[in-house]
Amino acid sequence: MNLIITCARHLEPETTDELSAVLAQFGDENPEISRTSMSGVLTAKTKLVPFEVIKNIREKIVDEPWSIRYCLRIIPIEKVVDTNLEEISTQVFSLMKKVNEKESYRITIEKRNSDISSTEIISKIADNITNKVSLEKPDWIALIEILGNKTGVSVLKSDDIFSLEISKRELLE
Repeated sequence: MNLIITCARHLEPETTDELSAVLAQFGDENPEISRTSMSGVLTAKTKLVPFEVIKNIREKIVDEPWSIRYCLRIIPIEKVVDTNLEEISTQVFSLMKKVNEKESYRITIEKRNSDISSTEIISKIADNITNKVSLEKPDWIALIEILGNKTGVSVLKSDDIFSLEISKRELLE
């Protein structure tokens, strides 16, 4: 998976169709889109660069505001690992290399179907990163998306995550 998609519960088929059509327009005719065991959460594997997909969707919304109706959030994923403390922290440390030492960061954990301790993950990672922490306005977000026994990890800017609600609100401003 290199994208996590959220949608309204029980609208996974419509969301799958919408995402397939959008990715086809961007050049991926055969993305692998899967339902998870969690209602309202899908994963996708596309041959496209996930961050470019988000950028292209934002541009599409400006031109055609109602072209995206079911994909509520689309989150780019850089690495996928088994859900365990060591693998998650190793990948976060690896991805944090792109962050300048003067830039701030925040660790965000979205946990579904897992009892792994968020506090333990945050402690293990934060204890080994010297950058300044900013919970309100970080330069970077170390995003950890736990989906049961698999975890997606990304280090990204806040606007690298697509939110339908925020995008449409920005159109009105």
